[in-house]
Amino acid sequence: MKRILSIIILFTISLAAYGQEELKIWNEFISLVKNNQMTVNRIKPLDQLGDQYKPIFLGFLDSLRILVSSSDWETVPEIIKKDNRLQYIVSLSIRGQKKDFCFSFEIDNTQWFFQHIESIFIRLDKLPPLPVSTFPDISESQKAYAREEIYWSFIITNIYLPVTKEKGVKYALALLKDGGGYFVNAKTWVPFTSPQQAFILYLCWEQSNLRGNPVTLEKLSDTQAVVAMESQFFSLYLRTGHLKTLISFEEYKSIFETIWQDRAKNAGWNLDIKYSPDHKVVFNFNLDK
Repeated sequence: MKRILSIIILFTISLAAYGQEELKIWNEFISLVKNNQMTVNRIKPLDQLGDQYKPIFLGFLDSLRILVSSSDWETVPEIIKKDNRLQYIVSLSIRGQKKDFCFSFEIDNTQWFFQHIESIFIRLDKLPPLPVSTFPDISESQKAYAREEIYWSFIITNIYLPVTKEKGVKYALALLKDGGGYFVNAKTWVPFTSPQQAFILYLCWEQSNLRGNPVTLEKLSDTQAVVAMESQFFSLYLRTGHLKTLISFEEYKSIFETIWQDRAKNAGWNLDIKYSPDHKVVFNFNLDK
């Protein structure tokens, strides 16, 4: 019995030591971030991203230093250890909204390196016993964001940039125009009004319900329409690291304008687009009579 008790005590002590070591790493990291002492030398991005992401991640961490309250950093994170990787899951307040973040680290010998930060992560480590047909999920807004990130990353990396390099920007932008098909969808899926109004109503439905962009229809008549939208297209550029390394913001913005101007033109509308700093756009449509 004494031998069993000794083993249990030693096991408990080892677990406590294990937790303390991981918390020590987390606290060292937080101290560097809070005191603006984090450097690119303590950052080792995933191999697929490379060293070019070091300053991008440093910028993200500096934003957190400014935005996150000191009390949030005092929260004890959930810790997950696998081989030489450590993940810390913690809830932080950003502009008054609580969000869960996963901070990933790589341990190289006795030194830790910050590797990645992510606000979308799926708890597939918590599956029930197999066989399993349902899986842990994320929120609808996160899934909408993920779909847009996957889609636009593929379009820009595998279509737009290679075509631009070979045949120029004008040719590449022309490939992204889908106005004719978009208008056909509007007229056939919303057949209960005029074709021009069907386009506006379809736009609102498609962007809100299919794409997950919050949309407000502010005005609709036979000759005018105003649609305000929080566009994940622009949020993607500001929130993700990889797009900034691939394309300038002005060129990225030209993709958005090319697509929407082509859609409006095919539906017979003249379109003026207004932008605001918080990823919101306002479409002002006018119809020549």
